[in-house]
Amino acid sequence: MLDPTQIILMYFIMPVWLLAGFADWLCHRNSHIATTSGLKESAIHILMFAEVGIPLLMVLFFEVNALVILVTATLFIVHELTALWDVSYASEKRYVSPIEQHVHSFLEMIPLMALILVIATHWNSFLSLFGIGNTQASLVLELKDPALPTSYIFTVLFAVCVVAILPYGEEFYRCYKAGKK
Repeated sequence: MLDPTQIILMYFIMPVWLLAGFADWLCHRNSHIATTSGLKESAIHILMFAEVGIPLLMVLFFEVNALVILVTATLFIVHELTALWDVSYASEKRYVSPIEQHVHSFLEMIPLMALILVIATHWNSFLSLFGIGNTQASLVLELKDPALPTSYIFTVLFAVCVVAILPYGEEFYRCYKAGKK
């Protein structure tokens, strides 16, 4: 594992991305999302989590080929559209602070950086999506061989649970509970 691109993805991009997501949750909590924009905005956040979570899981467990790049790029675009919807909705219902706006810039650019690094590392697979180059586009999911270290996968999945799934689940519950009152 001497590829600097992979090291950057694993040990810089991933932690910064998770920290930015947690910071965003703190911003939502500070702006009293449960009593302002409520359950709808929280549901949009969960949707965006799925839009980045699917590509993350694919890159962690499967060989990066044309299919993985296509799904990742498509969901990146969908995530950006959802992010526009999210901010448009939220800004009408609650105060979106400059800090939260700055955190959002991280949450938009980090997936783009990750996508660009994945494409750069798997350039022939990317080109194959357009019928360019000498590689046939592979549209089959194949497990990574060799797999990423189990300790790394466990750490990432644990961190995702602690700084993303649990906080955003708590946010959703808090919004649901406030909406029932």
